[in-house]
Amino acid sequence: MIGIVVVSHSRALGDAVAALAKEMVGGDKAPALAVAAGLDETTFGTDATAVASAIEEVAASSDGVLVLVDIGSSVLSAELACELVDPDLVERVRISSAPLVEGMVPAVVSAASGASLDEVAGEAEEGLDAKRAHLGGSAGFDTQPRSSAATQPASDDARSSAAAQPAVSAEFVLTDPHGLHARPAAKLVALVRSYDARVTLTDLDTGAGPVSASSLSKVATLNAGHGARLQVAADGSQADEAVQAVVELAARNFEDAPTGEPQTPAPSGPPPSSGSGLDAAMGPAYVLHHEVNIEDYQPGSPSDEHERSDGAVAAVADAIRRQRDTDPAAADILDAHLALLQDEAVVAPVAEHIEDGRPAPSAWRAVLQGLAADFEALADPYQRARAQDVRAMERQLLTVLVDGPEALAAQADSVPDGAIVVVDELDPATASGLDAGAVAGVVTMRGGSTGHGVIVARSRGIPIFTDGGDAASDVESGTIVGFDASTRLLVIDPDAASAERLRDTIARREADATEAHHRAGEPAVTSDHAPVRVGANITSRADAVSAAASGAEGSGLVRTEILFGSAPALPLAREQAEAFVSIGRALHDQPITIRTWDVGGDKPLPFLPGPHEVNPMLGVRGLRLMRQHAEAFDAQLEAVCAAAEQTPVRVMFPMVTAREEVDWALERLATARSKVGSKLGPEKATVQLEVGIMVEVPAAALRIAELAAGLDFVSIGTNDLTQYTLATDRGNAGVSELADGLDPAVLQLIRRVAVDVPDGVEVGVCGDLASRVDAVPLLVGLGIRELSAVGPMIPRIKQAVRRTSAEEASRLAERALRASSARAVRELLAAHR
Repeated sequence: MIGIVVVSHSRALGDAVAALAKEMVGGDKAPALAVAAGLDETTFGTDATAVASAIEEVAASSDGVLVLVDIGSSVLSAELACELVDPDLVERVRISSAPLVEGMVPAVVSAASGASLDEVAGEAEEGLDAKRAHLGGSAGFDTQPRSSAATQPASDDARSSAAAQPAVSAEFVLTDPHGLHARPAAKLVALVRSYDARVTLTDLDTGAGPVSASSLSKVATLNAGHGARLQVAADGSQADEAVQAVVELAARNFEDAPTGEPQTPAPSGPPPSSGSGLDAAMGPAYVLHHEVNIEDYQPGSPSDEHERSDGAVAAVADAIRRQRDTDPAAADILDAHLALLQDEAVVAPVAEHIEDGRPAPSAWRAVLQGLAADFEALADPYQRARAQDVRAMERQLLTVLVDGPEALAAQADSVPDGAIVVVDELDPATASGLDAGAVAGVVTMRGGSTGHGVIVARSRGIPIFTDGGDAASDVESGTIVGFDASTRLLVIDPDAASAERLRDTIARREADATEAHHRAGEPAVTSDHAPVRVGANITSRADAVSAAASGAEGSGLVRTEILFGSAPALPLAREQAEAFVSIGRALHDQPITIRTWDVGGDKPLPFLPGPHEVNPMLGVRGLRLMRQHAEAFDAQLEAVCAAAEQTPVRVMFPMVTAREEVDWALERLATARSKVGSKLGPEKATVQLEVGIMVEVPAAALRIAELAAGLDFVSIGTNDLTQYTLATDRGNAGVSELADGLDPAVLQLIRRVAVDVPDGVEVGVCGDLASRVDAVPLLVGLGIRELSAVGPMIPRIKQAVRRTSAEEASRLAERALRASSARAVRELLAAHR
């Protein structure tokens, strides 16, 4: 008999679904069934280790195991659980994409009848069929005729049944580093549409607006950036509720409402079809032409064109929903595309153009090209990139109108296995539709590295080279194309020698990645026996679980400002301590390094406000801000000390420039230690934990001997150190090429720290440079003996350490320190590889 495991964020939901399904067959006839849901009885979340235990429990008495999941991180937890159990057992496990409730009942019924795993999985997948048949197709605006109210987003007037009521308003400040970009805007619009109220937004700093908050395009083109003061106003029968809901959403930094312990959502993980995850690829080009020729389109009457337009919207919406279901990592991005399709500010002008006699394709092209131009005109590079999303919608709609709905799927299906897809710019729909396990890679002509399509491709492990420019634009299908993104090498129609070199590079990295995965649990020791501790950068318990499976030796950085970033108010010391202990347990009680609140600059928090500053990156942030929030700082230090009694903990202070700042923090820590120790009794009167500081500014590097006196360790944050040393804003595309951590000036400061720290003080790196495989020999040569990387890179970083000779690395570092530029250093590292 096939057994079933239920994975849900909610213990109550998981138990209820299991009970409902058992009721259908009678408890004594039910198959083996286990529930892995919630972090405890009341806290929402999923735990891969609990899922693995449930699979093993059910498998012990079953012929196979079907795993049913609810949403988001439950998929990641189920996939990770399959990596934790015996490989022979995994062959009998199936993770289903079926809906949890509707899929559970038929799955249990069929399993109880002795069906095979394939049959049980099939019954679960068809769980929605009865509901669809009863309701007449998939629910939503796109299945109704145009005359139905469901096809036309409700107008602002229709949305409010009491416009005469006095308007209510409130103000809030945008804390997201990128401002009100597509994802938070989509969440805001969806929220506003759920109320019977007419809601508007106004940017109080620029005077832009008011604009309708129920229109994604209007909201996004406010160009409201980080720190902007916005006013939300509403009238209608639910005006008060709508305004309050918007303010609360903004206070949560546009995250979903928190439940239980504050935490960041677990990453969703890639869909089942994943690519190599390498940064190099080669294969025959397949040029994907996104231009749709509408000249031969045969228009009908306005009535016909309205119907065709609505049909195209329905087809595109269905395609997006299918992609969203199979690609959880892209869900937020694709939700923003769905919101655009329902945006009244977009749909209404299209309908007007059609009424005036324009064919549907030209009506959509005119409106969407105008909207894309509005985005392109914005000052913020991140906001400008949202024009790609608009153009993606245009391409999909025109494709359906001209060639029919089947043409959407045909585009991705036509890509040959092993091909390099060459495209003008990569949109999320195309990236999500590619078979990541078959396509060799993607080269874009333009669009940058922060576009939504690029994000989706990388999340799926597809190798990608961005901004190929003129070299890529002249490529024809069938031409051999190869690239190494780590060195920015793009070759078109390579000669035999060049092709062989690239093939060797790819084969070498594939072999490295495979071996690294198999040896992830082994320590990282250089070939001449120098140990290097490789930890993980952590923002949530889910990160910790994933990092532990990747071989992390604890954590070199727990980002508390992200861990608690979605909390509506300052978390209590008890809540923080519980979160720290949970992370430590997930990392098997290896040491975790907790960075105290690193707030301000590009990382604001609503419950730890700072002063309004012209240049916040050079202002009151990190430890500087904590001197204005001493009580919050003390509470966190008490949480750290309390956690240190249950799991190994280190604490470090960010944004340090002067010794006086270190002394102030140490005094507060001594008080917290004493306070927590007194509660523990005389035997534990002094809490034991190591103490360190971040090195993020040149001043700290230059006076490290003074700053680090009496400390246990220092950790170099190469992201900030790079931008402060080179005077480059890492978020500014205009100078992004200069912001390179391999610049010899930055390397000289890293060496200065490693050489000048007092005896016994450990030196680590926790910035982006620690996650770069090519930089490992250089960092080891500079004297670094602790690296804290992003979780997925840990196996490869550890493998790079094993292949490094500390003695040879020291000579490599000396040459890098004398190099003329970051490019020269990259060339040096490429030759070393």
